Amino acid sequence: MSVDAKVVHDNPSPEELRRFTDEMPQCRVTSFGNVNVQTRVTSRSAGSTYVVAERSSGKTMTREEYEAIARMQDEYLRDKEVIVIDGWIGNDPDFRTRARLTIERANANIAGMQQKLYFPRDDGEEPEVQVIYTPNLPAPGYPDDRLIAVDLENGVTRVLNSDYFGESKKGGLRMWNKKVYDLGGLALHAGLKVIPTADGEKVVMIIGLSGTGKTTTTFTTQNGSLPVQDDFVALMPGGKVYGTENGCFAKTFSLDPDFEPNIYNAVIKPTTYLENVYQDEHGHVNFFEESYTQNGRAVFEMRDLERYRDAREVGTVDVLLILNRNENIIPAVAKLDQEQAAAYFMLGETTGTSAGGAAEAGKFLRVPGTNPFFPMPHGLQGNRILELLGTHPIETYLLNTGRVGGPDGDERSKKVKIPHTSACVKAIAEGTISWTEDPDFGYLVAEEVPDLDDVELLQPRRLYERQGRIQEYRDTVERLKAERVARLREFPELDEAIVKVVG
Repeated sequence: MSVDAKVVHDNPSPEELRRFTDEMPQCRVTSFGNVNVQTRVTSRSAGSTYVVAERSSGKTMTREEYEAIARMQDEYLRDKEVIVIDGWIGNDPDFRTRARLTIERANANIAGMQQKLYFPRDDGEEPEVQVIYTPNLPAPGYPDDRLIAVDLENGVTRVLNSDYFGESKKGGLRMWNKKVYDLGGLALHAGLKVIPTADGEKVVMIIGLSGTGKTTTTFTTQNGSLPVQDDFVALMPGGKVYGTENGCFAKTFSLDPDFEPNIYNAVIKPTTYLENVYQDEHGHVNFFEESYTQNGRAVFEMRDLERYRDAREVGTVDVLLILNRNENIIPAVAKLDQEQAAAYFMLGETTGTSAGGAAEAGKFLRVPGTNPFFPMPHGLQGNRILELLGTHPIETYLLNTGRVGGPDGDERSKKVKIPHTSACVKAIAEGTISWTEDPDFGYLVAEEVPDLDDVELLQPRRLYERQGRIQEYRDTVERLKAERVARLREFPELDEAIVKVVG
């Protein structure tokens, strides 16, 4: 469908989009020469997201309600200037999806950012999925007068009254989730990298909720590893994996060139788009300042990283890492069997960050598949991941990227730092970890990991024993087991074998 508007800027060049963005009153130019837009909405609006007339993992709306919104939005756009951006989700000719974004020119930065994430498309065909985006049109009667209406049947998402770029990016990928599922696979909120080892190249997939370290883990280097994707991939039977995006949507809070030089060097390029990153009156950026939000973002192309691998050039998946930013008794690394992998995938345990808004920041969450964009009943995800793991041998691990022994500020606790996680990832790829079974949870915990010399991060029970807190440890074990079973019972479609393994 084409939008009827006063003026349509059809696939303008990157230079034109930058010029349009420079004209926005909420845009500032940084000392790096790139643009930094401050938005009214600073995170995704899960509470305002509705799926149209289908069983869903979240809120739903009727077809009649959706049609009324569509008419209102179409009428609004008739006297507006709009930008249309066409592209592909994915770049494999056998597995790619025509996509389109239509948005008010008043928010040209969103078009510029989306253009960097799409793979270029100029075939002139109509899109399979499209996002129609009016950041300045309120949706009365919906939470915060804001609405993301997802019409899976027709491949259209309509966004009203949010100027946060994530709604554009996720809008297309949310609909793509259903396409992948219908083809027998599963769309995963995951990064992808390849790690060279003495036994050959290992393909590693990293699943994690936004803010848990997914991008950091993907881009941190082990043995000269190369990133492939940082946010969404499709896992198909036989371990085949497909990429989605030609760029990255990276969190910038606490971005440190010493720990994450590849991301940092891409973020400071003049062609990069920044969103809600702190800068002073002289244009100097401070990635550690959080007075406006911790959810500052940057969008850049993969080629800005200088070193990366095309998803079409990687083999089948060897390793699956499930990230878990926890604060108590979860070890830095644990090895899972297939049923455990499906269970911890479905539990999606983590401490929320600003990426999910104030409702999630700092709170303990359980987000199935750590994928808040799966639009169908969540139990389908758990069963499908178990099926896929049965079609190809994929070693699966749980990685805690948070703390052991208590929250930040508790002097008894220990932080799992980026070098600790990197050591675990390297050792997993090289097969150099010695394992022992955890008596409480049944997964395997590490006896030792090369270059990680703190056994209390590997076996949290030891920290609690040393500190005289063993009863607290036991109580936490029993609480987690009961909570996990109860949580998995909330998904009626879920295979019983997945539920039993956490009890």
